[in-house]
Amino acid sequence: MWETISKSISDATGIELVIRGHQSLSGGCTNQSYRVETDDHIFFVKRHQEVMAPMFQAEFEALKELESTQTIKVPTPICWGAGEGHAWLVTSFLDLKACKGDALFELGRQLASLHKIQQPYFGWKRDNTIGITKQPNPPSRDWVSFWRTHRLEWQFKLARDKGQSFSGADALLNGMGRLFDHYDPQPSLIHGDLWSGNIAALSDATPVIFDPAGYYGDPEAEFGIIEMFGGFGRSFFQGYESMRPQHAGFSRRLPLYRLFHELNHYN
Repeated sequence: MWETISKSISDATGIELVIRGHQSLSGGCTNQSYRVETDDHIFFVKRHQEVMAPMFQAEFEALKELESTQTIKVPTPICWGAGEGHAWLVTSFLDLKACKGDALFELGRQLASLHKIQQPYFGWKRDNTIGITKQPNPPSRDWVSFWRTHRLEWQFKLARDKGQSFSGADALLNGMGRLFDHYDPQPSLIHGDLWSGNIAALSDATPVIFDPAGYYGDPEAEFGIIEMFGGFGRSFFQGYESMRPQHAGFSRRLPLYRLFHELNHYN
């Protein structure tokens, strides 16, 4: 397998590389992760079963899109591939530390800058995954309809398929539009799965985000999982709101965005 990954990296970089060693890393929730060394380079490799190749392809494309905005640091995507029963994603290796203090404030500022990147429609150019769960991203001009159908209804369906029931789901879905009566979100690029385990910093306090489940949506949707798990600290929110103050009604809409992540973690 490592010989095949070596060739994949060589084809992507145009440099003949041979993997000399690999070290298993901890911390991944769904994948096996490695620090991989060649004679002159160090890479980060994530590996899963071959059937998960589309997940890595989507993550590769999301990292490319995030990196192209030049708003916030992400690992540089190198290549992805599949073979011999495995799928893999290769990125630059970054020596990361905890994101705290000034780095959290700057993370907030840079995330707000990312959220200013817009396109004409909600969704993305392809479906992707959040964790290992499929995430539909068809283009839509109507945010409320998109969130209702392709986030909440989708997750409710997955949960019902596992035998769960939700007595108030229909009322919630039918009434959620009222939360947007005086708020018209624009399709903005978001990370999509920005919990504290997907942020870090470099030694110079440059913030880094990774493991995206990105698409174009309401920037407020980014905060559902942030609020769910916490760990960002007051300085992060101060940095964000110094660039992009939250709109009226944010606190009323936030449970709607948190619900999606709660359902996803159940599923």
